[in-house]
Amino acid sequence: MSTVQHEVDERTNLISSNKFELLLFRLGVDTVNDRSELFGINVFKVREIVAMPEITAVAGALPHNLGVVNLRGQIIPVIDLPSVVGRTPKSGLNIMLVTEFARSTQGFAVESVEEIVRLDWSHVLSAESSAAGGGLVTSIARLDGDAEDTRLAQVLDVEQILRQIAPKGNKDVDSETIGAKLRMKPGSVIMAADDSAVARGLIGQALDAIGAPYIMSKTGKECWDKLQAMQATAVAEGKSLKDKVALVLTDLEMPEMDGFTLTRNIKQDDRFKDLPVIIHSSLSGTTNEDHVRSVGADAYVAKFVAEELAATIREVIVN
Repeated sequence: MSTVQHEVDERTNLISSNKFELLLFRLGVDTVNDRSELFGINVFKVREIVAMPEITAVAGALPHNLGVVNLRGQIIPVIDLPSVVGRTPKSGLNIMLVTEFARSTQGFAVESVEEIVRLDWSHVLSAESSAAGGGLVTSIARLDGDAEDTRLAQVLDVEQILRQIAPKGNKDVDSETIGAKLRMKPGSVIMAADDSAVARGLIGQALDAIGAPYIMSKTGKECWDKLQAMQATAVAEGKSLKDKVALVLTDLEMPEMDGFTLTRNIKQDDRFKDLPVIIHSSLSGTTNEDHVRSVGADAYVAKFVAEELAATIREVIVN
């Protein structure tokens, strides 16, 4: 486990080139075929890996919440990840993955940690497009690339899991606090890309609340293909791309093509380089924000506060 922890620390500094690091772990066996499958989470989301500490049960805790632990003075909630996805660990909940994203810190209890693999996003397929996942999985990773007998790992939609086990009591998008309607060129849209169904729903609500028409994509590649099609249409109509697209709003983690690569493609292409790009991601921290600047994005906003997202969009479009 110490070796895996060292790799987490080292690869957090990876500068993305449509590649990412996937931490593989097991949650136990399923009730159908008694098999233990591989699951994964992006290393950028993992702060540390520790042997399961003593957990203090909390009175009235919601289902799947094991309680809290005191980790070097920080109180962290611990989630029973096997129970969330319907698995039964045979050797117990031995490891805690401490994760930081979307402005929160939490521990995920797992049975075992396997290894870290470096993958190209082109070897990761959307779970929605493959009719897999049941809503808790964003994508399926082909761990051995294009090999016919490649191992597969399910990349969990952590945003969906957290929302499912601890739903927010207040509104995600409040039309009274989100601010004024956005002023956009008539006929133009915002191109948005995110692989999480939950995130796409929230983004759509926010854009609707500020009166911004949009076109949504599930992957960076899908957004890139649509953007090129919009450019071709604009040229055929004797217009510029900015008559069609006001800005691009993209997540970072996405199957097929990540947000770093999408942004780099846009900013290095003479047809699109003046198009504003906002990166909207649950991956936070100075390392990721440095990467965002290195690929030329116009702004970065952490998920998910509708008012901050709206304010950032207004600022970028005005400028």
